[in-house]
Amino acid sequence: MKKMLLKTAVIFTALFSLNLQAAPQDWQQIKRPIPSEDGKAKPIGSYSNGCIIGAQALPAKGEGYQVIRMNRNRYYGHPAMIKYLERLGERAKAAGLPTMLVGDIAMPGGGRFLTGHASHQMGLDADIWLRMGAMSDADALNSDGKGLLVVNRQAQRVDERVWNNHHATLIKLAAQDPDVTRIFVNPAIKLKLCQTAGADRGWLHKIRPWFGHDSHFHVRLKCPVDAAYCENQAPVPAGDGCGDELYSWFEPSKPSSGSTKPKVVPPEPFLCQQVLSSPNRHEWLK
Repeated sequence: MKKMLLKTAVIFTALFSLNLQAAPQDWQQIKRPIPSEDGKAKPIGSYSNGCIIGAQALPAKGEGYQVIRMNRNRYYGHPAMIKYLERLGERAKAAGLPTMLVGDIAMPGGGRFLTGHASHQMGLDADIWLRMGAMSDADALNSDGKGLLVVNRQAQRVDERVWNNHHATLIKLAAQDPDVTRIFVNPAIKLKLCQTAGADRGWLHKIRPWFGHDSHFHVRLKCPVDAAYCENQAPVPAGDGCGDELYSWFEPSKPSSGSTKPKVVPPEPFLCQQVLSSPNRHEWLK
């Protein structure tokens, strides 16, 4: 125990002196998961500022699901996320849905993306496409331009020509899992779900409106109970979220004041800095 405490103290002392500010390219270069000394996965930091030690790859195909965008090497996650996606694929197949397409989860070591995401940094976020049905291996390898847009952006409503009950069923199944804390969808999709959910509305409060998300939905899991370095978000507000809060998303944007402050990127958690400064780092770049 004393040796472990001493080792931790040395690590943190070194990190305080380094105070590294990693670039997204540093995380992009990590090609395989970073091994955990005790064999347990460790999500570190927050969803939008963190990393993961001991991530696992989601198998390319499983019961009811298929991984896509594989050329981007973003199909790694915390074991809780991997199990969740496998569980959801099974439930989707049992419900008679077409194959579920799983997009980005996280990079092998998590961390900041060079393009595409502000979150997905701890392996506890995953994108699930609203296009459904199995892809060829070639299309699954490179899926750019193959998504299904389900929102009429001009009208700010779902496109009834492409939206169907399969979409609503899959999102509901995804939200009903107790490990899920939030699911981000386009405000138009949230509105459609509010209008069609019927009497069973207990899952709707997890469905959170957010810009974009009109060809996929974004699932976020809560921190696992044994994840000492993982920071949960505040709980979602009470209620189904189908009232004034939702309709405010459709109001015209307020005029800009003309003064915009540059976005300040916070320093990464010290344990994530340790990952990038480790003498064994070359082992993860292969």
